[in-house]
Amino acid sequence: MLGQSHILAIGGGSFLPSDRYSFIRPSGLLRYALDLTGQDRPKLCLVATALGDEHSRLLQMYDAFRDWDVEVSHLTVFPMPNVPDPRAFLLEQDIVYVTGGSVANLMALWRLHGLDEAFTEAWRAGVVLAGQSAGALCWHVGGNTDSFGPTLRQWDQGLGLLPYSCGVHYNSDPQRRTLLHEAVAAGTLPQGYAADEGVGLHYVGTELVQAVTIDPEGRAYRVEPDGAGGAKESVIEARLLTS
Repeated sequence: MLGQSHILAIGGGSFLPSDRYSFIRPSGLLRYALDLTGQDRPKLCLVATALGDEHSRLLQMYDAFRDWDVEVSHLTVFPMPNVPDPRAFLLEQDIVYVTGGSVANLMALWRLHGLDEAFTEAWRAGVVLAGQSAGALCWHVGGNTDSFGPTLRQWDQGLGLLPYSCGVHYNSDPQRRTLLHEAVAAGTLPQGYAADEGVGLHYVGTELVQAVTIDPEGRAYRVEPDGAGGAKESVIEARLLTS
């Protein structure tokens, strides 16, 4: 590990369609995240709490990485934690990848099992934290989510390692932009950042150092109060990666 605290929060596009194995393949965003570890053969822990530890999804991801030089493992909480000491297990990893799904359920279960503290300790120790959608929101203060139904709701129960709001799937779901602007304007969520599909937000410590993308049209955004009761949005150009 590099001795720095890295988070890659992905708006969408961690995996792409494939005609081999599990029919998905890791995108350039995950190659970028793995490279942040500084390891030739990084230890990658998959976390699918937001999907109820869905075994089929975990198997898909294992298959997707079968040709990559990574040591893959997973952490589950159903029906009980699959390792004797989740905290120690996480601290042994070089990188953790958290899937999308229900971020509200994810955080409730993490807190129930003490994983909120374990992830915080791992981040401070230099384990790279990465994730898509729910797996991106969870590291921030909050954002908006469909955890409660198809109509998005504001959510502010994230770990808060990053003291910002977060927007995901920003160019594919029209509810996302409107609701985030409303929350930032009202002060019910702090100013923050958003990512289109195929875009990742790379933080070192709590500073956004760059946005990266596998989509030439993909962008990231800063969303903040405009000083007149509304919100303003500025584009952050993203560095194009190979997919």
